[in-house]
Amino acid sequence: MRTTTLWNDKWIFIKEGKKQEISLPHTWNAVDGQTGPEQYYRGTCIYEKEFDRPVLEYGERVYIEFRGVNSSCKVLMGEKEIAAHDGGYSTFRVDVTDFLQDENLIKVEVSNEPNGEVYPQRADFTFYGGIYRDVYMVIVDEKHFDLDYYGGDGLYVTPRIIGDDAEIEIKAYVNGGDSVLISVDGVSEQRFPVVENDGRKMVHGKFMIADVHLWNGMNDPYLYSITATLFDGERECDRIYDRFGVREFSVDAKRGFFLNGKSYPLHGVSRHQDREGVGNAITRKMHEEDIELILSMGANSIRLAHYQHDQYFYDLCDEKGIVVWAEIPYITVHMDAGRENTISQMKELITQNYNHASIMCWALSNEITLQGVTEDLMENHRILNDMVHEMDPIRYSAMANLFLLETDSPLVTLPDIRGYNLYYGWYVGEMDDNDRWFDEFHKNHPDVAIGLTEYGADAVIDLQSPMPEKGDYTESYQALYHEHMLEVFAARPYIWGTYLWNMFEFAAAGRNEAGDPGKNHKGVITFDRKQKKDAYYIYKAWWSDEPFVHLCGRRYHDRLEEETEIKVYSNQKSVTLYVDGARYATKNGEHVFKFNVLISGTHSIKAVSGELSDEMEIKKVSTPNPSYFAPDKKVRNWFEAPAEIEVKEGYLSINSTMAEIQVVPEGKAIIDHMMAAIKKETAGGMGVGVQISEAMQQMIARQPLVKLLQQGGMDTDSEEVQAISAALLKIRKI
Repeated sequence: MRTTTLWNDKWIFIKEGKKQEISLPHTWNAVDGQTGPEQYYRGTCIYEKEFDRPVLEYGERVYIEFRGVNSSCKVLMGEKEIAAHDGGYSTFRVDVTDFLQDENLIKVEVSNEPNGEVYPQRADFTFYGGIYRDVYMVIVDEKHFDLDYYGGDGLYVTPRIIGDDAEIEIKAYVNGGDSVLISVDGVSEQRFPVVENDGRKMVHGKFMIADVHLWNGMNDPYLYSITATLFDGERECDRIYDRFGVREFSVDAKRGFFLNGKSYPLHGVSRHQDREGVGNAITRKMHEEDIELILSMGANSIRLAHYQHDQYFYDLCDEKGIVVWAEIPYITVHMDAGRENTISQMKELITQNYNHASIMCWALSNEITLQGVTEDLMENHRILNDMVHEMDPIRYSAMANLFLLETDSPLVTLPDIRGYNLYYGWYVGEMDDNDRWFDEFHKNHPDVAIGLTEYGADAVIDLQSPMPEKGDYTESYQALYHEHMLEVFAARPYIWGTYLWNMFEFAAAGRNEAGDPGKNHKGVITFDRKQKKDAYYIYKAWWSDEPFVHLCGRRYHDRLEEETEIKVYSNQKSVTLYVDGARYATKNGEHVFKFNVLISGTHSIKAVSGELSDEMEIKKVSTPNPSYFAPDKKVRNWFEAPAEIEVKEGYLSINSTMAEIQVVPEGKAIIDHMMAAIKKETAGGMGVGVQISEAMQQMIARQPLVKLLQQGGMDTDSEEVQAISAALLKIRKI
């Protein structure tokens, strides 16, 4: 019978000729992949392990199982290459039986070098190199469940609800034997014969579960245990175990998401798998901490971006009742030579995760239209969409669209469900452009189910302001932004799901923003998971039943203003504020409670609701605290009037709209040069080659240039803006 042994110890890691003994999981980019746009190491490193021939029964086979090696690798026994794998986020196995000696050396050559065939190659996150998930040695009988088909275990369970009962369809693939015994939690035990089907040996059968116990999300995430035993005659050859849940997902274009026939709005977050100082070589304890933090905020769904995540995390989602959006790393830029890799990664994703109750869709791609839509891109998506439906008859195909993609693009309606990644109020436009976008989409496409698969605003936790504005990277602006977005969702129940970008800060090596390079700061919890930003608590106020009160702005200690706003987030209906121990005022309401307080020195502030309370200290100061501003921006007095904008009758200025400027050839040349520089800097250069939709162009055209510059984080009295202003003042209007 099968034995599985963790195989993480006593590996030798070799980088540029230097050797060190390590234990897995391991990445060579745990530090340099998180420090900014200086190129982190993307090359080939080697992992080696010596081992003795395991003790085997006659005919047994030995597999080495790799749960995640990023991103391409070759496996060698001695100096002979015996396997290769492209794709850094999925399980693959290597049968080493025929290459075993009494003493053995296995070598894994791992590369995260750029290439034109393996996804991802261009994205706003770090591509950590290494064997960053667990490795196992698996010893099986010569007749066993199929271990060679896209990293799966060979067992596939498809549940369908029929009234109060459920029909359970079983498929199990084997490489020998004559029958498989299927046992489910004592409610069913049946033996099915092995048959030949399309060149593969398998069993295929169905049975009923009466009065079925449904997997009902976070309300009741019930899982059935299933055991499959392979027989050859009466000899037991192999046995595998798994779990499944019986549930139905559906999406209505007007009423949103449904679970088991009942409305179940998806309050979701997105999650990357890395952590500060660790990279993607994270432990089970870290996975557990992540899911507990997500649950503590009240979320009931997770978008596991932008690749296949660790099996253990999908297991946790099954157990906790979290609905999951799963996807492959077909992202940002379509590569003509990458089609086969998208197909193999999708097959691996579905094959390895088919039985997870939590997964409701297989997403084809993310923001893949950054450089436009080609016929080859369309054909790639048609192939993937058809393959999803062929491999899985009960789940949705899905897609996350770049906010620049026109809503009448054929890509929008290709998959079963779709979401848009909208960043109005951060990269472009204003917060209320989100309202208008959804209203217009729903009016023009009333029968198309739409979700919001990304939205967010960056915040470096120490940056503070009493007058937060778009682009300032302050904790306070991020909180205001998410206050607005939650109101957007509440008013539009047809939005089938929303996915905050992001639950946690994560590494994006190409970024250099706000004095803290190498990170995407949109997380509502810091990269090290130690601090919750204020925005975390506005979600908790809307989504969580756990009673709490939270004082916002505790890191905004030094305050210039004589009258300051004290803001409280809570899921209670009434909050009382105390200042220096004295009752100040009581406010009734929901989610957000605001108090205006005169300050003159150092004050203790306390918010109370019943037995709940939260406290902080603030101080009146006469000069701004420079630590509240990003060091790459000029520190300004909050109450100082902005620099006057120079204008000349009949000439352009930075106060002119983009349309007014671009209609003049000399003005257009200035804008084109400026936009090229902005795109290069945006998200580590992710804006290079972007195709801006007609709707986006129209919105930008209506904006005064000075407003766009300010939204991009540039001060009107900076040298760069003054140079643009001087150039425009020499150009006559048309």
